[in-house]
Amino acid sequence: MNSLDGIRVLDLSRVLAGPWCTQTLADLGADVIKIERPGSGDDTRGWGPPFLKDSEGRETAEAAYYLGANRNKRSVTCDISQPEGQALVRELVPLCDVFVENFKVGDMARYGLDYEALKALNPRLVYCSVTGFGQTGPYRERAGYDYAIQGMGGLMSITGERDDIGGGPQKVGVAVADLFTGMYATVAILAALRHAERTGEGQAVDMALLDTQVAMLANLGANYLVSGKVPGRSGNAHQNIVPYQVFETAPAADGSKDHIILAVGNDGQFAKFCEVAGRPELAQDPRFAKNQDRVRNRAQLVPMLEAVMKQRGKPQWLAALEGAKVPCGAINNLAEVFADPQVQERAMVDRWQHPLHSDLRLVASPMKLGKTPVRTDLPPPLLGQHTDEVLGELLRRTPAELAQLKDRKVV
Repeated sequence: MNSLDGIRVLDLSRVLAGPWCTQTLADLGADVIKIERPGSGDDTRGWGPPFLKDSEGRETAEAAYYLGANRNKRSVTCDISQPEGQALVRELVPLCDVFVENFKVGDMARYGLDYEALKALNPRLVYCSVTGFGQTGPYRERAGYDYAIQGMGGLMSITGERDDIGGGPQKVGVAVADLFTGMYATVAILAALRHAERTGEGQAVDMALLDTQVAMLANLGANYLVSGKVPGRSGNAHQNIVPYQVFETAPAADGSKDHIILAVGNDGQFAKFCEVAGRPELAQDPRFAKNQDRVRNRAQLVPMLEAVMKQRGKPQWLAALEGAKVPCGAINNLAEVFADPQVQERAMVDRWQHPLHSDLRLVASPMKLGKTPVRTDLPPPLLGQHTDEVLGELLRRTPAELAQLKDRKVV
């Protein structure tokens, strides 16, 4: 039993924001039918290396990028540029609860697959469009890409080292605008499904990467709107909390530099840190006793702490600070992340029986539901793997009819 059992999603999205949304819905139990272009499929299938190796160690055409965003879905190939392909999608719409697409504004209308056309076929349909800039506004017809959105939406102006020490525009290491848009889209779809459940009325959901990026500015967006002061880059430091940043420790055993994160969130934690550091007087200093004072006097306090932190090694600091319940952490590479005992205990890697690899490891869903756990039954599908199954099951197409559709390159 899964949370979204009985919900069917027709997924015409590709790359990351839309597939991240539909993967989350699929994890929760929805039957997600991924519509892909015959022959090539989702763009990310080719976004490698790395590519999956089969059970005999030979490289396949399945990119790791694609595998990370498409579990628990069924793949159907359908050429929606052909009238017959559009007709197949319209036949599926009355059998679905959700429709997700991330084509440029106007493309779906040209195919007769826009919300106004489809709600006539299914008034309960929740229709989610994911675009760079939304369905309205002067930029609505532009293509939207995460990298550009991170720049336009302000994230790159507050990410990276301070400009006075050589910083410059820096993107985040993963496509956060895409990922956040996918998650916000998931929430919006679930809310719209609840409304449809109560009223029988579907609705259009208009998700834009730029909107999401602006919303993601969070406290820094609020800081600007309240103060009128444009925040700059602050490297690994926090704009509103001190000390809340990366500090260099004594060198590692091999002589290399080592660092830890110190994340003091309140005045009590600062006092505990000062005790551990052997500098209890800093917590009594009126310049540093309160967080607001520490923020105002950051330039005086941080150099003192930098000198203190270099007096011990990373393992000693982590043990002492964790013992005193002062928030801190190591800075792990991905090998260290997946070897971490906490990550392993939380089962953050799933193993899948993929058609090309009998033991495919992928990052697991972080959602831990006590009564309706997430699904782990459908590995990321091969291109068109479920075309015959879905069209036969839902549209009652016979093998002969499916063969004719394939001959005409509709599927």
